[in-house]
Amino acid sequence: MLSGSLMRMMPPCWRPSVEGEDSSRGDDANGRVDGLLWYKDLGDHVTGEFSMAVIQANNLLEDHSQLESGPLSLYESGPHGTFVGIYDGHGGPATARFINEHLFGYIKKFTTENGGMSADVINKAFLATEEDFLALVRKQWLNDPHMASVGSCCLVGIVCSGMLYIANAGDSRVVLGRLDKTYKEVKAVPLSSEHNASVESVREELRSLHPTDPQIVVLKHTVWRVKGIIQISRSIGDAYLKSAEFNRDPLLPKFRVPEPFDKPILSAEPETLVQKLDPEDQFLIFASDGLWEHLSSQEAVDIVNTCPRNGIARKLVKAALRVASKKREMRYSDLKKIDRGVRRHFHDDITVIVLFLDFHLISQSYWQGPLVSIRGGVGVSGHGIC
Repeated sequence: MLSGSLMRMMPPCWRPSVEGEDSSRGDDANGRVDGLLWYKDLGDHVTGEFSMAVIQANNLLEDHSQLESGPLSLYESGPHGTFVGIYDGHGGPATARFINEHLFGYIKKFTTENGGMSADVINKAFLATEEDFLALVRKQWLNDPHMASVGSCCLVGIVCSGMLYIANAGDSRVVLGRLDKTYKEVKAVPLSSEHNASVESVREELRSLHPTDPQIVVLKHTVWRVKGIIQISRSIGDAYLKSAEFNRDPLLPKFRVPEPFDKPILSAEPETLVQKLDPEDQFLIFASDGLWEHLSSQEAVDIVNTCPRNGIARKLVKAALRVASKKREMRYSDLKKIDRGVRRHFHDDITVIVLFLDFHLISQSYWQGPLVSIRGGVGVSGHGIC
């Protein structure tokens, strides 16, 4: 059940309360835009339905995302499934956009070479994307040194042949809504760990990887940061913390690490999980940390479980924004009037993808439906501009 405090912040699900609520499955195949909001209310993927939404807060939208459903290899005869990617950029949108353009291609390449989907395929795709981006930074180093300080979290989910694959580098989160038959409730099951220095186990991991560096994590203004600079410990990009060749002029001094280093400070290697899907598995909620800053995993699962599927991703975004406005003691209607840039003082960019799991479709290896390829946020003000 929804908590009492959250229920008071949200109108009942059956009352029209989200901007553009008249949209339906028949909406634009590439999503719709309403000011700083982009949404795709309902669509079909290989194993069910999905809903997506993105709200911009930064001057340039730094969240990128995608959903690909159909062949997961270079051949039509290869495994079919659904790929979800959430890329939460920082320092600018360049890395997140680069991942959006390259990662899935590597997934298909390595799935083909491997003869099927695996955790190793996904790991190789992450590292190949990282290598390509660092090569781009190297190529543009003298003309655009700022590229060395741009990075992105990367969260990927793949449903294929009855299996679920999760890979995460950074602090985005995926939560499974699973039916507990004993209590007849849908419980939130976390499927990813957040690689953020605020987590004690992450600090311990960093210290064990860098035993000779007493400044590997620093408490700065009550916030734990890697080298006193960044909160996340894993990412794609952030070249200045991966290779010492970028830790110098012409990179701005505020990004430089005082002490020389001979191995990467941050890692691009994802933490992976592979598990079989069960009939009790109802849906997956993938989201950038902008959502989880304001909603708990169980609150998000309760909303998805008790509201109609159509527009559910927007419903989650709106629930988070209502909490954000309440924290600042302001009305939600006033928060909606605040423009991008200034909006970042109230909440982060937020991306949400809800993937419903219809079990009778999950074990099928081939799908006769139309291919789906959709990028979240396209058309929102400032999207895709460096």
